[in-house]
Amino acid sequence: MSSRLARMARAITHHWKRGLLIAVLAVVVLGAISASSEPPPEDFSVPGAESQQATDLFTDHQPALAGAEANLVFSVEAGQITDPEPRSAIEGALGEITDLDNVLEVGDPFEKGSASIPPDGRLASVDVRYGGEIFDVKKEDGELLADTAAQVEDSGVNFEMRGVVADIAAEQDFPTGELIGVAIAIVLLTLLFRSGAAMVATLVGALLGVFVGQMLIGALSNPLGIPAFAATIAVMLGLGAGIDYALLIIGRYREQRAAGNTPRDASAKAAATSGVAVVTAGVIVMVAIAGLLLVGVPFIGKMGIGAAIGVGAVVVSSLTVLPIMAGALARWLKPKRPEHVASSAAFARWGERITARPWATIAAGVVLLLIIAIPMTDMRLGQPDDGNQPTTTTQRRAYDQLSEAFGPGSNGPLLLAVDLAQDDPNVDAELDRLSAAIADAPGVDASDDAPPLSAQPSEDGEMATIFVQPETSPQDERTTELVDRLRDDVIPAATADTGLEVYVGGQTAGFQDFSAKVDSRLPLFIAAVIGLSVVLLIAAFRSLWIPLASAVFNLLSIGAAYGVVVAVFQWGWGASLIGAESDVPIVSFMPLMMFAILFGLSMDYNVFLLSRVHEAYNEGDGPRDSVIHGLARIAKVVLFAGLIMASVFLAFTTAPDTISKMFGVGLGAAILIDVLIVRLLIAPAVVTLLGDRAWWLPSWLDRLIPDVSLEGHTVEALDAPEGMPRDPDTEPVPEGAGR
Repeated sequence: MSSRLARMARAITHHWKRGLLIAVLAVVVLGAISASSEPPPEDFSVPGAESQQATDLFTDHQPALAGAEANLVFSVEAGQITDPEPRSAIEGALGEITDLDNVLEVGDPFEKGSASIPPDGRLASVDVRYGGEIFDVKKEDGELLADTAAQVEDSGVNFEMRGVVADIAAEQDFPTGELIGVAIAIVLLTLLFRSGAAMVATLVGALLGVFVGQMLIGALSNPLGIPAFAATIAVMLGLGAGIDYALLIIGRYREQRAAGNTPRDASAKAAATSGVAVVTAGVIVMVAIAGLLLVGVPFIGKMGIGAAIGVGAVVVSSLTVLPIMAGALARWLKPKRPEHVASSAAFARWGERITARPWATIAAGVVLLLIIAIPMTDMRLGQPDDGNQPTTTTQRRAYDQLSEAFGPGSNGPLLLAVDLAQDDPNVDAELDRLSAAIADAPGVDASDDAPPLSAQPSEDGEMATIFVQPETSPQDERTTELVDRLRDDVIPAATADTGLEVYVGGQTAGFQDFSAKVDSRLPLFIAAVIGLSVVLLIAAFRSLWIPLASAVFNLLSIGAAYGVVVAVFQWGWGASLIGAESDVPIVSFMPLMMFAILFGLSMDYNVFLLSRVHEAYNEGDGPRDSVIHGLARIAKVVLFAGLIMASVFLAFTTAPDTISKMFGVGLGAAILIDVLIVRLLIAPAVVTLLGDRAWWLPSWLDRLIPDVSLEGHTVEALDAPEGMPRDPDTEPVPEGAGR
């Protein structure tokens, strides 16, 4: 592979104008295809889950309960909400909301028996339900709903809103996180390269890859069913990984130029060494993320496919766009001061220190990782709700008002879908018995403030719906216990010897089923990701012990990252600095997603570092010297690459939603932990301790695993393609040749 990449890079660098034209045409064509593609319907199903069966029943018989919803909260500071002026204003606004596109059902708080107004009469709660799938609702729909309902404020009525539609309306349009990440990358790249041309080449290679990745996702989203959120994850990963990949290749190119190579040869050598490392690292990231397909939840698996496409795009961009930049900016990319790209004396001294006492170094690193991971033992999985939003948001204000008026469980009612047996003469009595049993169950709110618990038949008479309000909030563990109690004990006992089939659904039960599905597939997912990654590393390094040790320390660094997330969001350490609340449960799919992403990205830095150590070893260095020389050559690049990627991730803490903040903190902290502790401390010590065994592979395994050269040994033997002339302005004239 190294020789093929070298030939390709040499040809592209020589014919960079032709390559640039082809790249522009490819982007234009791909952009046109992407623009003409229709987004797919979002699939948030959890196959086999009880809540999914409830949703399927609602879809067939009560579609208003299967789509997106918004909860409007109207309140007055003085008087009653039923007074003539506020009532008239609210009824007028609700009349206009009924006529909005895709609105199926609007509640009437003033209808007798609606239970939408608490005893003090200061507040009215109104449910607005939309047709279609949940995410058929767009940001514009949510904004229009909010603007229409807010008309009541002219009459002295306060208005707040929560629910899925409110969350969609609050989505951030301006890419603040991405721009902050790029700005920090510009500063760090300039400090690393001390060259504007190198900084520009790196950013162009990365950003074009991200741009192409987004267009590919747009073009493939419909046929593959890729969810919209995959594009956000792809931007986050593509931006961080793309800059790292481009940095590694441009750094190696400038190193070869400083050593006297021509632009073509330097580009070929960079592709054959750093380029192969990028391919290896990128494939591992893609395998890890695409492994989410094994979870068995379509939304998660397809999101992994979309993110893998984004990473693949930046890998291809690094191998094709960067040689174009090498040709176009050849004179400016050559270092004016070779010492700026020479081996780092500081990291050489660092290597000497940590390799002198490898056991002590490993012990110190492991202890540090374990200390950081301690909070992980207190991890509480759940689904953050509007009660975890900042108090400045309308969702949080609506949540607090509803909790005070109707109890905390009003923010996450359970929806029981009852499939009725046909021609059952006792169905009414059976439904009454079921409703009474549920009302008496511990954990069900049966107070006067709670809505009456009764079965509501559908118009077609084939099913009934029972709204159950828990005593506790949606994220409270006691609510989870209530769901289990209803499913395992209360409902089976109440429906024995009847024709009723009851499914506990609603958002709260749905998240619980989702977590259970993920937990059941987690061992298979982890085993597959680790196994495939180890095989790829064995092929790359021709080593058995290095990949196995890398997998173990990757797990430790991921555990430490989990600890940071728990410390910030559950324990509240520094949460206020990023606009987050404390005591927030960790989103149920967060550990899964973080594992997939971090295991892959950790291998990036592993490949970057060990490829240079292995190169030095193959050049004749002993085990310890190869580590010292490898660190001197690549440690500064790995450090800056880690700082850039961590900055890109941490910049996403500026997003308003808790999930984006969790991703930003978790991924950013994980990269810093991995680079500073694992790659620059533990890994060099482990390689030193293993000695020559570090690069040992059993002969039988050596024959089975394909050979992937990360060091590009054959590059020097490659002649320039026939017919490719020398450039007298950029390449030296052979000795004895006339001008």
